[in-house]
Amino acid sequence: MLKLDGVVAGYDDVTCLHGVSLEVRRGEIVTLIGANGAGKSTTLKTVSGLLAPRAGIIEFDGQPIAGRSPDAIVALGLVQVPEGRRVFPELSVEENLRVGAYLVANRAKVRDMLADVYARFPRLAERRRQLAGTLSGGEQQMLAFGRAMMAQPKLLMLDEPSLGLAPRMVDEVMRSIRMFRESGVTIFLVEQNANLALRLADRAYVMETGQITMTGSGAQLLADARVRASYLGAKTTSETGVARGQ
Repeated sequence: MLKLDGVVAGYDDVTCLHGVSLEVRRGEIVTLIGANGAGKSTTLKTVSGLLAPRAGIIEFDGQPIAGRSPDAIVALGLVQVPEGRRVFPELSVEENLRVGAYLVANRAKVRDMLADVYARFPRLAERRRQLAGTLSGGEQQMLAFGRAMMAQPKLLMLDEPSLGLAPRMVDEVMRSIRMFRESGVTIFLVEQNANLALRLADRAYVMETGQITMTGSGAQLLADARVRASYLGAKTTSETGVARGQ
């Protein structure tokens, strides 16, 4: 459904992505994990049209999308929820949701979509007239999810959705991501919380310094000693042996 092949991208004179190749198949949850500065968010920005690739191929649903405008890419059904949620604080919850449907001209359809979002996120229905800037961080994340759903995505790209949230709200984020997949939306998840991401993912990629260094199922990478040592805080066998020898 989404395919990157040899993508090179960066900012000004700095190259951040060095020949990135990956694939997200229809119906999957695929995650991209890595340390801060590895190039994860740059990958999403390049896919969504906010950053033009310098080389390589990006295809969505069989169509080349490299160089297209963000609006044109959203119209194809590829929608991103950015890091930090970025709701419009001076607009109400419902006004924020309606912004997500700016490409939908049919008012009756917009009403139906709103009803669906409110059914999925009852807290948003309770706060529909409340200013988005007064919501908690977790509620703003639910609003960002709801706004993205108003754009009727085929593939939803999520950039660090658990960032800054309390553990209870992290669980809610996980539930929401599973709910999206069950409703037929494909998920491409960028997440620094590797434990959360790998538990959710069908497949996963590890990115280091702008390159894909490992790939496998979520379960395989969750059990991999190198991944556990680098991203899950576990010690490798050799480290454990040294510690015991001391």
